[in-house]
Amino acid sequence: MDTIATRLESVKLRIAEAAKLAGRDPQEILLLAASKTNQPDKLREAWNAGQKVFGENYLQEGLIKIHALSDLPIEWHFIGPIQSNKTKPIAENFAWVHSIDREKIAARLSSARPESLPPLQVCVQVNVSGEVTKSGIAPEEAITLAKFVSQQPRLKLRGLMAVPELTSATALQREQFQIMRNIFDQLKNQGFDVDTLSMGMSEDMNIAIAEGATIVRIGTAIFGPRRYAIPEELAPRQ
Repeated sequence: MDTIATRLESVKLRIAEAAKLAGRDPQEILLLAASKTNQPDKLREAWNAGQKVFGENYLQEGLIKIHALSDLPIEWHFIGPIQSNKTKPIAENFAWVHSIDREKIAARLSSARPESLPPLQVCVQVNVSGEVTKSGIAPEEAITLAKFVSQQPRLKLRGLMAVPELTSATALQREQFQIMRNIFDQLKNQGFDVDTLSMGMSEDMNIAIAEGATIVRIGTAIFGPRRYAIPEELAPRQ
């Protein structure tokens, strides 16, 4: 039977196999369920199957799910583009943010993070493929932004995130992930306390893991094809 539970188990096996081929421990790799456009009941089903960490791309949709699933101790990650006027509710409701791509956003998230909560765990998003339609800072500017982020009092810099160009060209996929790994290694060599490379999705997670991913963001392989006609009650208001 094809269910969220069986698909989730299949994804975990793929992660374990990819890690083994790369000579890595599968425990080093966190599976983040990218749950945009999926109804709360699907997330609850995934939770009951053992998935504890979920990532949302749209603030309004994410807040609806956070409220609907407030009885579950889910770790919520914000993984989508951030508008300046959305920083306060993001800082108040999410444990992680993967998509910081400019100083203004970092400063606003830090100032809005409540003192009653732990520092917001964050990644700098890098536009590794240079696509104009994607968020993220240019690779050559990533270390400068990382330095700024690391100085914000209510943020904890964990590492880098990327959404590389989806392509069937394996060599290009690998090259994009290698660029990310190189920037990550530069950060560590310069003394930054980083441990996270958030990269790899349903289509390219194997290569991402081979190149050092510590978080893979998997949506369709867990929940099935996305419904791009989002139900009205979950429609993002951005």
